[in-house]
Amino acid sequence: MAMLMKTIDETDAWTAFVKRDRSWDGRVIGAVRTTGIYCKPSCPARRPRRENVDFFADCEAARAAGYRPCLRCKPDAVGRDREAVARAVQLIEQSEEAPNLAGLAAEVGYAPHHFQRLFTRDVGVSPARYARALRAKRAQAELTEDKSVTEAIYDSGYSAPSRFYADAKERLGMTPSAWRDGGRGETIRWTVVASALGPMLVAATAKGICRLTFEDDERSLRRIFPNATLVEDDGSMGELVEGALAAVERPAAAPDLPIDVAGTAFQEAVWRELRKIPPGETRSYAQIAAAVGKPGAVRAAGSANGPNHVAVLIPCHRVVRSDGSLGGYAGGVERKRKLLEAEGCDETANARVAMRLF
Repeated sequence: MAMLMKTIDETDAWTAFVKRDRSWDGRVIGAVRTTGIYCKPSCPARRPRRENVDFFADCEAARAAGYRPCLRCKPDAVGRDREAVARAVQLIEQSEEAPNLAGLAAEVGYAPHHFQRLFTRDVGVSPARYARALRAKRAQAELTEDKSVTEAIYDSGYSAPSRFYADAKERLGMTPSAWRDGGRGETIRWTVVASALGPMLVAATAKGICRLTFEDDERSLRRIFPNATLVEDDGSMGELVEGALAAVERPAAAPDLPIDVAGTAFQEAVWRELRKIPPGETRSYAQIAAAVGKPGAVRAAGSANGPNHVAVLIPCHRVVRSDGSLGGYAGGVERKRKLLEAEGCDETANARVAMRLF
């Protein structure tokens, strides 16, 4: 037992094994005392009794304790899988044009469909979507420079304008010129309403809510979209505003509102995980980093909250520090506390959830 890693929450680890949760593969190893075999969480073998299972941080620790690898789930292959994904990410980032799945999988020694699953599990998005996100990010950077849209499209790696416009529609929300020129050509409707947390700014494009903040007004919106046409709401935003108020004051009954935001592939993976956290529950930054397949990127997971323009709708207030304390919040720690209280969450519960370290 001396080789066990004390930072593993064995209750969570056992739950992952019972559910055969693939997202835990590579994060914990279960070793069965009665057979002397260690497995990854997703192993299809019949589950032993809980009292016969030890948990380790990795295969090396399990081997050092005298266990041998399972021949059915091949837990030692997880490390090779992760190396292959890391190599694929490098290849995508170094390529001027996005490599196709077959070529990418062949380069790292895997069958295409199997590698697609591995990549998506570790990165949070498919290889194709990661490549599109990377090109869109490059295009966004190019569009902020003093060059034409066409130049920006080709300089960021697109083979044709049509491909960029397809990606822009999916990821950027606004047209390329609008993105480059601070919203030029876009109409953004906005209003400020009273909420339980103070004055709340709600702004939306035709696609969805693009800004939700507290103690802000038209001036702050103008700084973000200096060249957009800003129109004060005449009542047409009623459903969006009511939904936003519900998200603040009645989170359990809040509707699923459309949003118009975009970020890097990593930021969007973090935001997707945040939106999975049910009202009344919290996660630590470490848990979010692990959930997107990047357990070492705890600080980056926290930083991904900064570009979140739609407070509450992407619920970064549900992420707390590993010691259970609330941590920072763009709207102020007191608002964060009140949001969690409205969801039925208390700081004691925060501490219990957040201290589940992997």
